[in-house]
Amino acid sequence: MNPLDDARRNALADHYAAQNRSAPAAMDAFWMPFTANRQFRDTPRLLASAEGMYYRDVDGRQILDGTAGLWCCNAGHARPRIVEAVARQVATLDFAPNFQMGSPLPFVLAERLKAIAPRPLDHVFYTNSGSESVDTALKIALAYHRARGEGQRVRLIGREKAYHGVGFGGISVGGLPNNRKWFGTGLPGVDHLRHTLDIGRNAFSRGLPPHGVELAEDLERLVQLHDASTIAAVIVEPIAGSAGVILPPPGYLQRIREICSRHGIVLIFDEVITGFGRVGEPFAAQRFGVTPDMMTTAKGLTSGCVPMGAVFVATDIHDAFMQGPDNAIDLFHGYTYTGHPLACAAALAALDTYEEEGLLTRARGLEQYWEDGLHALRGKPHVVDIRNFGLIGAVELAPEDGRPGARGYQVLERAFRKGLLVRTTGDTVALSPPLIVERRHIDDIFSMLGEVLDSL
Repeated sequence: MNPLDDARRNALADHYAAQNRSAPAAMDAFWMPFTANRQFRDTPRLLASAEGMYYRDVDGRQILDGTAGLWCCNAGHARPRIVEAVARQVATLDFAPNFQMGSPLPFVLAERLKAIAPRPLDHVFYTNSGSESVDTALKIALAYHRARGEGQRVRLIGREKAYHGVGFGGISVGGLPNNRKWFGTGLPGVDHLRHTLDIGRNAFSRGLPPHGVELAEDLERLVQLHDASTIAAVIVEPIAGSAGVILPPPGYLQRIREICSRHGIVLIFDEVITGFGRVGEPFAAQRFGVTPDMMTTAKGLTSGCVPMGAVFVATDIHDAFMQGPDNAIDLFHGYTYTGHPLACAAALAALDTYEEEGLLTRARGLEQYWEDGLHALRGKPHVVDIRNFGLIGAVELAPEDGRPGARGYQVLERAFRKGLLVRTTGDTVALSPPLIVERRHIDDIFSMLGEVLDSL
C-alpha cells in the first residue's frame, strides 16, 4: 500500500469535506429514520458543519443547537480533545475484535466509567447504541435469573409512554404506540406501569411534579397479578425524554426501588438521555439517590461523536455468570463493534473534556436560570404545560383539531428557519442544549422559541 503525500492527502480531505457542504444532487435513496420523508424532501433541513454550540446548514446559516444534536452532544461540537483522539486512533488501530481477543482501550475506559458510576455498578458491557444497550440489559437480566436457578423469571415490565430504543426488546417494554403497532406483538410476557404525566394536576410545575408518587404502587399491583417469582426485570427512564420530558414525582423512583428489592426483581434505569451530566450529576441515579441493578447508556458517552453504548452492571449480577470452568463462555452475547477502538478513544476524550470543564455537574448551576427562561414562555399561544429538570425542558402545545402533531412540526420548521434547532414529539417541543451552554445562549434559545410560538 503506497502512502499518500501531503498534497494528495489534503486533496482527498477537501474532496470528502466538500460533499458535506452542499445539498446532494438526489435525496431518494436514503430512507431517513423517524422522519416524514416526502415532507422533508420538499423542504430539506441539511446541516453541513458544527462547532461549539452551533451548526451551520448547507446555505451557511448559523443554527443554535437547542437539543445537543439528538440529546447526545453533551460537550458541544468539534471539541478539540475528541477530534484529535479519534483522528489519532483511526490511524493507529482502526478496528480490533473483542471476541476471545482484546485491545487496551476498552479496559481503560471501563475503569474510568466505573469511577463515576454509583456503587456497586462496577462492570461495563459495551454496545453501539441505546437500543442495543436496552436489549443487552434485558438479556442479562433474563440470563442472570437462569444462572441462579430462577429461570422461571421471564416476565419484563416497562412503562407506558416509555422509549427504550427500537430493538424488539426495547419496543416491547417501551410504551409509545407508534413504535409498537407496526411490528407485531413483540416479546411475550411483557406488562406496563402507568406513566407519570398528569397535566391536569401538575401543569406548569417547576422541577419535579408534586403529584403522582402513588403511581409507583402500580408495580406492586403487577407483582400481585403475575406473582413476583415470574418477573425478571423492571425498566424505567428516570426522566422520559423521547416521549416529551416526563418527570418522576418526588419519592416515585425510591418506591420502585423498594418494591423491586423486596421481590428480587432486577431494576434497570434507562439513562441513555439522562446520563453524562444532563441532570447535574454524572447519572440521574445519583441525582435522585436511587441505585438500580443495571443502567443503560449511550449518547453522551462519546458526546455523540462515534456511536457507542454501555450497560453498567452490579457486581452481584456480573459475578453470577463467573461460575463453572474458566474456559466456559459466560455470556453468549455481543456485537462485532463492542468496544470499538474509535468509540473508546472518543469516550475517553469526552470524559476528559467533561472533567476538565466540570460538565458532569454544570447543569446544577444553570438549571434555575434555564427554568426561569423556560417558564417565561407560559402564556404564549397554545402552551398548555411546561416541564423542566436539570438542562432538560419541554413545552407542551395544544394540538390542532384533527391534526395532532401539526403544531409541533410548525415549531420545528419555523425555529430552524429562524436559526434554532429544537426537537418535537407530536405537539411537545423538547430542549436539551449542550452542557457548555452559557446564559446568553439560553436567552437566545427562549427568545427565538418565544417568537416562533407567537407566530403560530
